[in-house]
Amino acid sequence: MKNLRIIDKIKSSLYPIITFFSIIVIWQVLVTAMKIPSYLIPTPMDIIKEFQTDWRVLLMHSKVTLKETILGLSISVAIALFIGSVMDFIPLFKKCFYPIMYITQMIPTITIAPLLVIWFGFGIKSKVLCVVLTCFFPILVNFMDGIESIDRDYLNLFKIMKANKLKTFIHLKFPMSLDKLFTGLTISSTYAFVAATVAEWLGGSAGLGVYMVRAKSSYALDKVFACTILVVAFSLIFVVIIKVLKKLFLKQY
Repeated sequence: MKNLRIIDKIKSSLYPIITFFSIIVIWQVLVTAMKIPSYLIPTPMDIIKEFQTDWRVLLMHSKVTLKETILGLSISVAIALFIGSVMDFIPLFKKCFYPIMYITQMIPTITIAPLLVIWFGFGIKSKVLCVVLTCFFPILVNFMDGIESIDRDYLNLFKIMKANKLKTFIHLKFPMSLDKLFTGLTISSTYAFVAATVAEWLGGSAGLGVYMVRAKSSYALDKVFACTILVVAFSLIFVVIIKVLKKLFLKQY
């Protein structure tokens, strides 16, 4: 049975891989056959050459964006856990501020980013804050959803055992909400790099967003595509890391 499951997993993973490489081949053949100039649509080979020739510059810019993203995502988790805990302990706080937080998330990132650059400058602060404002709310919502979806029988059991609010939170609510918390973290990790890149578009000296704007201005679309691939790749790596951490944490509880 185990071998059959492994074979089925391999088969299911082969479908998207084959489809992806088929698209790449069709892309290369069509662009080459139609003689479309690289400043309009670069071929996959042009993008690969860009990685080979400019990898040092891409690596330098990637380090800056990675730093901003990791800092922003870490701060987002800390803020979400703190606010979520306060909301659980003080229901009035949740009633007052939770709806307002929903409204703030309806504001597009592209409209917030210029204000952050004006207020906090072109340095790392504005980029990290943009990531935080984009990422903390999905984590908070899922964390709160995890707390609220706990079976009432468990809560009643803790009441019978005369556990106070703090012990109930530490031994029941927090462990039971971890699954949803990691779901929110997975969602946020896909937004984090996009938020950092958008903030870099609006000003800065380094980062994939800065590199992308410079490449776009010079019609070097192979560089733009290379940056886009890096953003997607880093997002996927973050998702995989979070899924591994989720399995490790959930095994402990």
